[in-house]
Amino acid sequence: MSSAVTTQVTDLQNYVNGAWCRSTATEYFDVTNPATAELLARTPLSSSADVDAAVQAAADAFPAWRRTPPGERVQYLFKLKNLLEENLDDLARVITLENGKTFSEARAELRRAIENVEVACGIPMMMQGFNLEDVTLGVDEMQIRQPLGVVAAIVPFNFPAMVSYWFLPYAIACGNTFILKPSERVPLSMHRAFELLEKTGLPKGVVNLVNGGKEVVNALCDHPQVRAISFVGSTPVARHVYTRSAASGKRMQCQGGAKNHVIILPDADMDLATQIISDSAFGCAGQRCLAVSVAVTIGEAQKTFRNSIAHAASSIRTGNGLDAGIQMGPVITRESKQRIESLISAGVGEGAKPILDGRNTKIPKYESGNFLTPTVLDGLPSNSQLANTEIFGPVLSLIHANSIDEAMEFLRCSPYGNQASLFTTSGSAARKFRYEAPAGNIGINIGVAAPMAYFPFSGWKESFFGILHGQGRDAVEFFTESKIVVERWSRQETRKF
Repeated sequence: MSSAVTTQVTDLQNYVNGAWCRSTATEYFDVTNPATAELLARTPLSSSADVDAAVQAAADAFPAWRRTPPGERVQYLFKLKNLLEENLDDLARVITLENGKTFSEARAELRRAIENVEVACGIPMMMQGFNLEDVTLGVDEMQIRQPLGVVAAIVPFNFPAMVSYWFLPYAIACGNTFILKPSERVPLSMHRAFELLEKTGLPKGVVNLVNGGKEVVNALCDHPQVRAISFVGSTPVARHVYTRSAASGKRMQCQGGAKNHVIILPDADMDLATQIISDSAFGCAGQRCLAVSVAVTIGEAQKTFRNSIAHAASSIRTGNGLDAGIQMGPVITRESKQRIESLISAGVGEGAKPILDGRNTKIPKYESGNFLTPTVLDGLPSNSQLANTEIFGPVLSLIHANSIDEAMEFLRCSPYGNQASLFTTSGSAARKFRYEAPAGNIGINIGVAAPMAYFPFSGWKESFFGILHGQGRDAVEFFTESKIVVERWSRQETRKF
């Protein structure tokens, strides 16, 4: 909900041109703790004028930053890594307060963020081109990489630190200047992160933060001086950002939603599979684009897995992510909880049987929180609407198939292609799956196939719009342009050696 500017709660500011500054916003968005409903802060719904100010600051900073040698640029990232390490627990607590995930999950997220900073420190090597002398007599040719200019990222609520660092360190290490729009639901994490960035001594205008909602998104898409946009969020918004940005000729990478399947063969290590799949489906309350949403059992695996996953899910302790022993926190908003409960009801209406039903959950001392407990739906029809709908909550649907080929057909029918996993002890089955599965991130006996920072985060079909992904070498290619240089010197000059 948004509210008019009136009160005593902290109103967040934007960070533009090396300084914290008030937005021109007339409305603010309430930032609440999803476990307690406590009002934490208010974030400005900034205007297109605020975006323009950030773009101008970034554009002014670009010429000098581009000329800064890469080896000097990454020195700021080394400082940032140390600051993130030193403040890891403080940052994790902020993430848990505004997002709801457990403290250990928040720490793990920050570890992934730091890994991306570490990889980006290798830009002086990763950004190198190549050359060949005497491509013809007296003519040399080379390929070099140059930064784009002003680039921006629009990031989601579910991983406010990790996803931001898929983009920020690579962008600035490559010589670009950068604008971040955090999710208005969870702006505090990046507010704190930018306080640390400020301590690195980065030149003013190199990094900028603009809080806001739809108006900021559209202003970034439309601004002629923004050369590239990185986006992570739902598929409808990813498509909107991709289409709108294309109209102004921008380079884009837009990560969308997912409906991730895992296939369990009868020969799988069932204890291992159960624990890993439970963690995947219910970790972070199911609010991650790599969470397993549909488990497809083959043959005899059906009964064994159904019983074991129900037992594992029922033992998960749900509550405030800052409390000791809690394994799953709330979902982000009351509206999200209501939507998830409605989808569970729809699945039951389509023929699924709730082995575990997490609807109407109330946690003692946190009755105002947005809690569900793990839900397991058995026998969901493969052609049902829920089978192809992203839930983004702690819900696992079970489907049975007679063969791996039948199970693979379920994957092919999905509009999404973010992740697919297989649990088996058969090398031939694993190879077949790896070869045929229509998804960009593949797990073999892995529940969350999240690429390490030196590999790109892939995605297919309606899970991704663009060509180059975030992280690793893809990030370097995305944030730079390739230039081919062909040189000839006069014959008199070339005869001097």
